[in-house]
Amino acid sequence: MNAETFAQKTAKGLVLVDFYADWCGPCKLLEPVLKTLEQEFGEQIKFVKVDVQQDQDLAVANNVMSIPTMLLFVDGVAKEKLTGYKHLADMRQYLTSKIEQYS
Repeated sequence: MNAETFAQKTAKGLVLVDFYADWCGPCKLLEPVLKTLEQEFGEQIKFVKVDVQQDQDLAVANNVMSIPTMLLFVDGVAKEKLTGYKHLADMRQYLTSKIEQYS
């Protein structure tokens, strides 16, 4: 993914971007959480994954210093950053509150 593609994917609505790497243990734990949330919130929030090994420039441009890091974009602007593994219930509550806040 390049900067232009990234900008297109995050340009409209609520977008949760997961910065991860295949070798990252907490990233692997977070993957099923995000898949479940994508099934639940897919109509309201777009989910995007960025492999920091392949797309280091995007990680640097978005100040991603550790992984997993999730950035919540609203209409192309990064509004919030979450770092580290998060439980399903916590992420569900977080996303529900963000839908209410930004809709």
